[in-house]
Amino acid sequence: MQEVRTKDAVGHVLCHDITQIVRGGVKDAVFRKGHVVREEDIPVLLSIGKEHLYVWEQVEGMLHENEAAEILREIAQGSHMRATLPKEGKIELIAEIPGLLKIDKERLHQLNALGELMIATIPSGMVVKEGDKLCGTRVIPLVIEEEKMLAAKALMGDKPLLELLPLKKVKYGVITTGSEVFKGRIKDTFTPVLVDKMAAFGCELKSHRILDDNHEEITSTIQEMLAEGVELVLCTGGMSVDPDDKTPLAIKNTGAEIVSYGAPVLPGAMFMLAYTKEQTPILGLPGCVMYAKKTIFDLVLPLLLAGIPVTKEWLASLGDGGLCQNCEVCHFPNCTFWKGV
Repeated sequence: MQEVRTKDAVGHVLCHDITQIVRGGVKDAVFRKGHVVREEDIPVLLSIGKEHLYVWEQVEGMLHENEAAEILREIAQGSHMRATLPKEGKIELIAEIPGLLKIDKERLHQLNALGELMIATIPSGMVVKEGDKLCGTRVIPLVIEEEKMLAAKALMGDKPLLELLPLKKVKYGVITTGSEVFKGRIKDTFTPVLVDKMAAFGCELKSHRILDDNHEEITSTIQEMLAEGVELVLCTGGMSVDPDDKTPLAIKNTGAEIVSYGAPVLPGAMFMLAYTKEQTPILGLPGCVMYAKKTIFDLVLPLLLAGIPVTKEWLASLGDGGLCQNCEVCHFPNCTFWKGV
């Protein structure tokens, strides 16, 4: 940092904010730290009493905060993201498409532990819209050793810290089970809920069947839907442990690999997930999905659409925070019930 006369400061980079106070309570920076002084700035600076300025002195081996921020941006930025222009050592990454954000949390922690630089993100696993902010990068000092930034880049390797995974708009099938619905005693109110939830992600209902509590018919119908090319099968009803609840047995008899029958989540404990050999998911959805605001289905669905395998280990991890508070005003996913990846 060096002191120069304001009249001689053109082309130099400010080391601090220049604040202007206006009568009536307005106090703000007229020029920000990192601003490159222009000829037209000189009268403004003189008018607020700045005869001398502290500017950045170019030193070999040192990077200005904005140059260093570009290195952080390169470390963080994956596909389907755009970067803002550097400002005061900060660059933000913005989603260019709707998708699910996946962050390498271990490497992110390693980077932030280095000191003097940081990347702050929204939570990994968050579903975002086009234009949503994903992260901000910042270099703490005005200047930082180039060697430190290059070491950070080498430590992080070539794979970006952030991935924005597109959400596939799948064609899905729904199998509604239960003699009470099959025989017309009650109306099917489950399928409309699923259609609404799936439509929010742009997914299309390809096939819907209402069946009696016959596990052989349920199994064969699942197989028929798979043969028709559905990319996700949702089975509703018959998911409890009552003797006449046949859906878990029907899913098992398709030959699909069972990931889990049951999950440490309320609402949603009686959830079932299986994958076919072709990795098509088959879900057994408990009745709570029909009436509760948010359930296990809302936690799992974005991962399935993003192509992230849902594992038994991940499902087991949901117990910590897996109790929905059933708030009068639902703030999901900005709540303790939401789970990332």
